[in-house]
Amino acid sequence: MSQVSADAVTQIRATRGWTRLGLRDLWEYRELLYFLAWREIKSRYRQMALGPLWLVLVPLANMLVFTFVMRVANIDTKGVPRPLFVLAGILPWQFFAEATRKSSTSLVNNLPVITKVYFPRLLVPLSTVVVGTVDFVVAFLLMIVLMLAYGVAPTVGILSLPAFLALAVATALAVGLWLAAIAVKFRDVGYGITYLLLLWMFLSPVFYPSSLVGGRFYVLYRLNPLVHVIEGFRWGLFGVGHAPGSLAAISTGLVLFLLITGAWVFRRTERTIVDFV
Repeated sequence: MSQVSADAVTQIRATRGWTRLGLRDLWEYRELLYFLAWREIKSRYRQMALGPLWLVLVPLANMLVFTFVMRVANIDTKGVPRPLFVLAGILPWQFFAEATRKSSTSLVNNLPVITKVYFPRLLVPLSTVVVGTVDFVVAFLLMIVLMLAYGVAPTVGILSLPAFLALAVATALAVGLWLAAIAVKFRDVGYGITYLLLLWMFLSPVFYPSSLVGGRFYVLYRLNPLVHVIEGFRWGLFGVGHAPGSLAAISTGLVLFLLITGAWVFRRTERTIVDFV
């Protein structure tokens, strides 16, 4: 029997350390990311009469409800029509909430596939964020239509919207990776995420201006990255609110820290995920 050469032997080792996040593997499996995202999109609208139209109907319904609340509370929108002011908060929040909720349960929901086939597990939560980004782009068409209807022209700050969307993506992925790793051991995450996002929504200026929050809680409030995301959208579209400042930079730094550590914890969890099936 012929001897197998050393070059023909492939060793598969468990990942260790902070430096092995598998970014090269993500690039090699990039086509699988597209497949996972496309599978999610197709399965979501299967046997639905309205299909993708729900991407517009949901923010439209929320806009009407929150606009009514703002009218009753007589909240000042700095000259911006209330429906536009509210929608500029709803769209980024809806993206963040959905991306966080789905990425946090992505490992648990895909256990039958994960335990049978090897691929970079980071692709699973990444695919949910990619789908959320596509949904956001479609839903943003409603904002364009309403701005045309109200005769409101965007400011030059609209060029900064991709940066604020990127901050929302990073925040959703950071929180989602941490919760996905925890959800493998504790399935309570699937229930608790709903209440966490509800609380987070009230702590973000979705249907009120952040200028209403002041005093001793001002700095703590503005460490919330969604405050800067939503404020950034309103500032970029209508020129109202605060431009990005030092607290926005600090909040972004915290998000990046959570994203890197979350990816590391996620990678460590995937090594032992079969033990919890």
